[in-house]
Amino acid sequence: MSDLINTVNQRTRMVGQNRLELLLFRLQGKQLYGINVFKVKEVLPCPKLTAMPKSNRIVRGVAHIRGVTVPILDMGLAIGQRAIADADLASCFVIMAEYNKKTQGFLVRGVDRIVNKNWDEILPPPKGAGKDSYLTAVTRQDDQLVEIVDVEKILAEITPLNTKVRDGVVDQSLSNKVRESALKVLVVDDSSVARRQILNCMEAIGVEAITKNDGKQALEYLQSLVQDGSKISDHLALMISDVEMPEMDGYTLTANCKSDPQLRELFIMLHTSLSGVFNRAMVEKVGADDFLAKFSPDELAGRVSAILKERMPG
Repeated sequence: MSDLINTVNQRTRMVGQNRLELLLFRLQGKQLYGINVFKVKEVLPCPKLTAMPKSNRIVRGVAHIRGVTVPILDMGLAIGQRAIADADLASCFVIMAEYNKKTQGFLVRGVDRIVNKNWDEILPPPKGAGKDSYLTAVTRQDDQLVEIVDVEKILAEITPLNTKVRDGVVDQSLSNKVRESALKVLVVDDSSVARRQILNCMEAIGVEAITKNDGKQALEYLQSLVQDGSKISDHLALMISDVEMPEMDGYTLTANCKSDPQLRELFIMLHTSLSGVFNRAMVEKVGADDFLAKFSPDELAGRVSAILKERMPG
């Protein structure tokens, strides 16, 4: 199975084309789940696990893989399904993936294949899924529903991130000026956890944030702001956008903005958990102004503060 994804670094050709590749896997039963191939470092048969006392019950243990100790999480258990029995581990697989600058393994029953999809085929989860759902999106493959799991939500519940900006990171005098200037920031992310994290940072800076759940929503909103002929800078100081989003990804959103004469001056920061395999050439290809890997509240607050300082009127 590791051979299945050994060409991951060649897949950058899809950037800006609103396409992605999903690694499909199964947990309990026939239901298919998906994870973006860009997040996946390796797929391997479940290695020997060493239990960790007092760890979260979702962490089945740690494994020593290529000289590194990696936590192995039971993906099914994390989303409310039954745990995989110890007796079944030998027939299971581990998906090694990197999120938010950390590598972890996700224990799954089986790995199916890789499929190539358009982001406009990736849809938000049904409204009935509720705020506690672990789905970030859904799609269909061969007439079967594929559920894309909100891994950031799982990780935030297992190891909550510190979202508080340390004292001294944000200049209070700058914060006061930002509040007085009524500058606004557009935050685009399909994960409710990620949106909340970013909003906390923006609140610490003193800037008002407007949120959208995907690139399509964001582009329609941006176009509505300038339809009267006004400048985008009259409305927004910058946009912070995730990359992986249903219907329109962050790369395509950025490319559309930079090709639109009314929107091209908008400062765009791509803010994504695609840290390990992320290629800076992707940012340059679509014309983004900045890139920041998720998630450090101090780093995000500091970077946005610097951008606002440069772009403040007067």
